[in-house]
Amino acid sequence: MTHTVAVSGATGYAGGEALRLLAGHPDVSVGAVTAHANAGERLGALQPHLHALADRVLQDTTADVLAGHDVVILALPHGASGALAAQIAERSPETLVIDAGADHRLESAEAWERFYGSEHAGTWPYGLPELPGQRERLAGTRRIAVPGCYPTTSILALAPGFAAGLLEPQDVVIVAASGTSGAGKAAKPHLLGSEVMGGMSPYGVGGGHRHTPEIEQGLSQTAGERVQISFTPTLAPMARGILATATARLRPGADPAAVRGAWERAYADERFVHLLPEGQWPATKSVLGSNHVQMQLAVDERAGRVIVTAALDNLTKGTAGGAVQSMNIALGLPEQAGLEQQGVAP
Repeated sequence: MTHTVAVSGATGYAGGEALRLLAGHPDVSVGAVTAHANAGERLGALQPHLHALADRVLQDTTADVLAGHDVVILALPHGASGALAAQIAERSPETLVIDAGADHRLESAEAWERFYGSEHAGTWPYGLPELPGQRERLAGTRRIAVPGCYPTTSILALAPGFAAGLLEPQDVVIVAASGTSGAGKAAKPHLLGSEVMGGMSPYGVGGGHRHTPEIEQGLSQTAGERVQISFTPTLAPMARGILATATARLRPGADPAAVRGAWERAYADERFVHLLPEGQWPATKSVLGSNHVQMQLAVDERAGRVIVTAALDNLTKGTAGGAVQSMNIALGLPEQAGLEQQGVAP
């Protein structure tokens, strides 16, 4: 059976990445491609790398256009998915709607309103299959909230330690670097090549980044208690990729020699998450264009902390790849379908 998939926000980075993966998926066909501001234009004029879909004409992003597909992927800015998803559900209740934006990720309406400044649209099953019990929640669902790219990296980096009860829930520090595509495709002066090349800069410092409550939510659910983090993102002079370094204190009595085993057991059977051999550290270029995550860890016994570094492609595993992987589970397809791409080098 072939499933029809519509993609909204098709001219953006996340929408374009979703279409790139879907074009090579053996069990789906691409239906409507939509983009409100560019309706009527050829997709190939705005996403010239999508040769197989270049002659598609972009339609307006409306529920009438999107309803009736087996799957709809909403690759829209935060605040734009909630109302549209509700309209699609009215017209086509059996459609699997996958929100690649932030609207349905948070469980706390208070946290949403504080960090996003609008009314909370509700909470959907979270599209991070590698978390304990998450595949069961995704199987057969008709609603999926794709995690943010920073939360995907950060949660996967630390989840095994919290699940095993090895880490203290306070004094968790995460510093992560992202490529410029994480800010979207809209023109912004601070993202001009001349502003970004040759340097790095922090932003969202002091707990203000919108992914903070999402990372805390994922780690708290894994730990079974409230986890509080300090998160600092930085902008790196590259188009795509995230490199996160996450540290947490070991609990009193935890055996430093047993720490690595918790990560090995957590990811031993995971197709897309790789704990590298000791002595080898992850690099963003090693996961470029793939749905894979690389990570490595060390124990700083003097400081009593675990340090985990993880790398992924923010547009693939961090957004569109996570959407396709979760879609596969929801539809009962092989989880790796359409996601067999390896990294690109050099």
